Amino acid sequence: MRQMRGTSNNNRGRARKPEHTWRTLGRLLQYTFASSRTMWVVSIISIIVAALSASLGSKFIQTLIDSYIMPLTKEATPNFAPLIQAIAIMAAIYYTGVIGTGIFTQLQVIIGQRVQKQIRDEMFEHMQSLPMSYFDRNDVGDIMSRYTNDVDTLMQMISQSIPTFIQSLFNMVFVLIMMILISPLLTLLSLVVLGLSIIFVRVLFSQSSRYFSAQQRALGTVNGYAEEILNGLKVVKVFSHEQAVQKQFDTYNSGLRNDSAKANAYATMVFPIMGNMSNLLYVLTAVVGGTLAVNNVITLTLGGLAAFLQLSRGFTQPVAQISQQVNSIIMALAGAERIFGLLDEKPESDDGKVTLTNMKKDAAGNLVPTKEHTENWAWQVGTPVKLVPVQGVVEFKDVNFSYYPGVQILHDINLTAKAGEKVAFVGATGAGKTTITSMINRFYDIDSGQITYDGIDIREIKKADLRRSLAIVLQETNLFTDTIMNNIRMGNLDATDDEVIAAAKLANADEFIQELPKGYQSTIDGDGSDLSQGQRQLLSIARAAVADPPVMIMDEATASIDTRTERAVQAGMDNLMKGRTTFVIAHRLSTIFNSDLIIVLDHGKIVERGNHEQLMAQHGEYYQLYTGSLVLE
Repeated sequence: MRQMRGTSNNNRGRARKPEHTWRTLGRLLQYTFASSRTMWVVSIISIIVAALSASLGSKFIQTLIDSYIMPLTKEATPNFAPLIQAIAIMAAIYYTGVIGTGIFTQLQVIIGQRVQKQIRDEMFEHMQSLPMSYFDRNDVGDIMSRYTNDVDTLMQMISQSIPTFIQSLFNMVFVLIMMILISPLLTLLSLVVLGLSIIFVRVLFSQSSRYFSAQQRALGTVNGYAEEILNGLKVVKVFSHEQAVQKQFDTYNSGLRNDSAKANAYATMVFPIMGNMSNLLYVLTAVVGGTLAVNNVITLTLGGLAAFLQLSRGFTQPVAQISQQVNSIIMALAGAERIFGLLDEKPESDDGKVTLTNMKKDAAGNLVPTKEHTENWAWQVGTPVKLVPVQGVVEFKDVNFSYYPGVQILHDINLTAKAGEKVAFVGATGAGKTTITSMINRFYDIDSGQITYDGIDIREIKKADLRRSLAIVLQETNLFTDTIMNNIRMGNLDATDDEVIAAAKLANADEFIQELPKGYQSTIDGDGSDLSQGQRQLLSIARAAVADPPVMIMDEATASIDTRTERAVQAGMDNLMKGRTTFVIAHRLSTIFNSDLIIVLDHGKIVERGNHEQLMAQHGEYYQLYTGSLVLE
């Protein structure tokens, strides 16, 4: 499985242009409109009002000069009242634009925050439905980067870039209309100059788009590697690999720096180019327009020329803003494509119809389902529903499995775990011990063969109910930043405080918990660094105990603790295993010699089976392992 994850690592920092830019943009806009349709309508109307008022204000300069200012120069006693009224009208036009700008700015922030929350909620919900193979193929840090960097850039695009883009687009359209009304010939000149600049800017866009996409991927790589090193910092220090990991981090970080530098270098060139084009167009308009007007080639008043100069400035500015926002949009779309990539991942398939329930006897002595927590479980099978008592009989029939097509891991596995039996798996690393247990809870589905649970094909059981009937105690204990009470209750969220305490006592965890400052209400951090490895493992056993499942899986639960602590953990495990079918994986053969059935695996095949005495009598591989003449590797 680690090889699968390695495939992702080999692609770190590889620059690729977004494959479906327009499709992603269309999907994103549809997504945002659907969640805030009314706000978007009001926002766009406000944008149009703001853009129209700006262009009307510039056009009004022509009327202001020609109709109010120029007549004043010809009067002996100027009357400023009409001019003041005209200025008031002009101020009202601009003030309307200010109101429109304020409305859409606030609405877009609200829309952005709403979409940000919705996307994170949907990503988290969908992530929990994905198969384990997805997390084998993708680094945790890269997935986290989609929750943080990609969603943040997406929110910035929705709340800032898209509104600015739309406003600039309407500004450009309305300004263009006003320019045509004043002078079609000068407008044509402006369009020619603008067209030449757009050709050059388009080349910059294509380059910045490619590197912004690479920047997002490189950022995910840096985050993923940093998280890996933080999780394994003790290992780094133990082997004095600080310089080696620093060198690797510098390589990834340099890749991010290079991609970011190139992306922003191309992006930042756009605005100055468009700004200089604006100045050039302003000068050309003044010179050409003034010359043509003086020579009566065109009919253009002083007010018309002043208004056109103002409008030409307002014509190139929206183009520059659009150019600037396109880069932000492209960067956000690269992140959106990664987000939609996660959301489009196919969830675990689940065609099971058999469900799990507690059962009890009614007044007539018949078994009936109940929502009450009892120690009696049953499968609800068929229509009409038939209750099949859960006994914990698990059988493998000719099971074959491969993580990759053509690379088989398990070969013709046949075994039966009877109700209440303890079945142990022994073998070298990579022999297939953990893989077999992963088949039982359907973290992965088998290629061929059949696995039955109380005679029912596990593919017919709903995955949630199948996994509810199983509890797993892993070598690596996963705790959460919460109280010890709630960490144990993760095994059964409906458990009462008394049931949690009873489970802790069963797991031999109550004694050390009571010694903590706040007992069961003591808060621990996510990695359980406040506790010893043995204490964390006891909490894991207590969590499994409060779930009270009919079947247990112990995956090398004592491999990382010392021999003295192992006795307490083993005692807790023994208490938990009583009356339950249990699958045990262990390197220490002393923990499994009392198993009812011991399976010896080699390269995914069962090479020996039997109890301790039977296997010792065979003088085979198990005998060599137990006597020390063969060592597990």
